[in-house]
Amino acid sequence: MREFLPNIDTEKLKRAFQIKEAYDRGELTLAQAQAQLQLQVKSLQPYEVALIEQELKPEVEDECRKEDIQAMITLFDGVLVRERPDLPSEHPLSCYYRENDKIHEILGKIQDLVQYPAIKNQWLALYEPLSAWRKHLQRKQNQLYPLLERKGFTRPTTTMWTLDDFVRQEIESAYKLLLSAAETSVDGNMSLLTAENEEKFISLQADIVADVLDLMQKEETVLYPTALALITPAEFELMRRGDQEIGFANITVNPPVAAAETTTATPAAAGTSADFSNFAADLAALVGKYYPQPQAGCELEVSNGRMTLEQINLLFRHMPVDFCYVDENEIVKFYNDTAKRVFPRSLNVIGRNVKNCHPRKSVHIVEEIIAKFRSGEQEQAEFWINKPDIFIYILYTAVRDKTGKFRGILEMMQDCTHIRSLQGSRTLLTWEKEAAPANNAAAAVPMDTAGSVGQAAAVPPEKVQKIVPEEINAETMLKDLLAADKNLKSYLFTLSFKFRALDTPLARIMLPKAKVSDMSERSGIPLNELLAKLRAYFADRQK
Repeated sequence: MREFLPNIDTEKLKRAFQIKEAYDRGELTLAQAQAQLQLQVKSLQPYEVALIEQELKPEVEDECRKEDIQAMITLFDGVLVRERPDLPSEHPLSCYYRENDKIHEILGKIQDLVQYPAIKNQWLALYEPLSAWRKHLQRKQNQLYPLLERKGFTRPTTTMWTLDDFVRQEIESAYKLLLSAAETSVDGNMSLLTAENEEKFISLQADIVADVLDLMQKEETVLYPTALALITPAEFELMRRGDQEIGFANITVNPPVAAAETTTATPAAAGTSADFSNFAADLAALVGKYYPQPQAGCELEVSNGRMTLEQINLLFRHMPVDFCYVDENEIVKFYNDTAKRVFPRSLNVIGRNVKNCHPRKSVHIVEEIIAKFRSGEQEQAEFWINKPDIFIYILYTAVRDKTGKFRGILEMMQDCTHIRSLQGSRTLLTWEKEAAPANNAAAAVPMDTAGSVGQAAAVPPEKVQKIVPEEINAETMLKDLLAADKNLKSYLFTLSFKFRALDTPLARIMLPKAKVSDMSERSGIPLNELLAKLRAYFADRQK
């Protein structure tokens, strides 16, 4: 880690660590510790605190949850640099800060609301954006942590991930309680939580507010400034593209300009990290000289046949299941970029140790699977997620060569919700987008009226409301738009790749409550622009 950081004074870091340890043991008062820090340390950058944790502080179980970040800030007051970096609004770190600013507002409103009777709709208005903050945590775990690991800063993956998941689960538990049974007030206008649920729900709020604030403070005090010191501008630019795949919480972020649209960049100073693109091109040319890539259209020998590289990639992209391959060294080497992906992934997972791709509490399961596959004791391990609206099947298979030598693990995930719903037999050809013949009792109901992935739930014809283009607004429900025009989803795909989420299993959960404002936020398309496009689309369709 230290080789990526400037001007590290090892002796200064040791002194800072020793003073903090003495203070924690009660050997120094706060005033004495602060005086020694001012005299012997003078100044600490956030990345120096991170380096102390990485190199000098032994790791303990659940340490990120136990660490009192406010006490550390108090101890290092006047020594630790705590300025928020001045970054463009679309910079990955700026997006994290912006999301936290939104959550700070939500937490303030929660603290105000707990003193009043628990009206469900008021709390939903706060918990929907608070629950959306999981996107923030997903990007950290799948985008930021892998880059920091490559720089030798592994502490976030091994310690902060546990805190991330703990906070997320706290929010989810309270949100589920909020969505549970409620009763209507005497005047019939307000949905109140039942007395039992209200007591449980309100009792959770103080801990949730404290834990979310604690996590955000740890992010902003050490994690983000350290990431800025370790990660190059070119790496942040690549990170932006993966961030778009996963999504953002309560903010709008414009997608990065496609490579073909990028104008000529300002030449970077020789030897700087911004010269990454030239280095990559030179490296590709060097590799190509000694290990030439197949020419376009050149067929490759595969197990049973011959295919071009383009055909192989097309095949993987159109697979109706997710594949991920981890090699014998436990490194993630490949995943297929299918549009029907079950869970979000990004390119930063490639080259990452598979153990770092899982929360710490489940790493022992990963280790057990690898050990039993490697020894030959087991060949497969299966899991499934069974919820009312979704059924996900997950299968891990040991990969072996012809000699039986262990060569890695193939992970397969599939949304089997539709498959499990099938009944009887289908022996006649029936297209998804055509109504099944009325007299064909054996034919299954067409997917677009059976609640298939990405489609609105079936709506009886008499209940489908005609869409008045001029009345489409930020509060218009996505499910109503999809129910009114079955071709809308294909049109949305042309507006933004982010709408591919409509073809994932999780869309079934998202659709009932998604509004046009949510569509704007998740796609990055400005609300006014999206409204104009939707109004124009429906106006054109009704001509």
